[in-house]
Amino acid sequence: MHIHKNDQVEIIAGREIGKRGKVLNVFPLKERALVEGLNLIKRHTRPTQSNQQGGILEKEGSVHVANLMLVCSKCDKRTRVRHKRLEDGRKVRLCHRCEEEI
Repeated sequence: MHIHKNDQVEIIAGREIGKRGKVLNVFPLKERALVEGLNLIKRHTRPTQSNQQGGILEKEGSVHVANLMLVCSKCDKRTRVRHKRLEDGRKVRLCHRCEEEI
């Protein structure tokens, strides 16, 4: 999967198109990710011991990774991800535009 936790991503499809955020969590089996502050959904909760008030809470909904593109920290543009295996056996992700390691 080309998206990892704490990556800066941009949404390329849907109602949140063009917005950027940080990846909070990735679900590889479902091919989905939670992005901070984007795709907010409303959750109706009843009062409990921990939440005395109850009410409507907003939280992030998951986004399919096909609708996300990684934002390169060097060139600050959204980019595709390339992979390269180094001499020491490590596999690294590269920015397709500026060839820098992500």
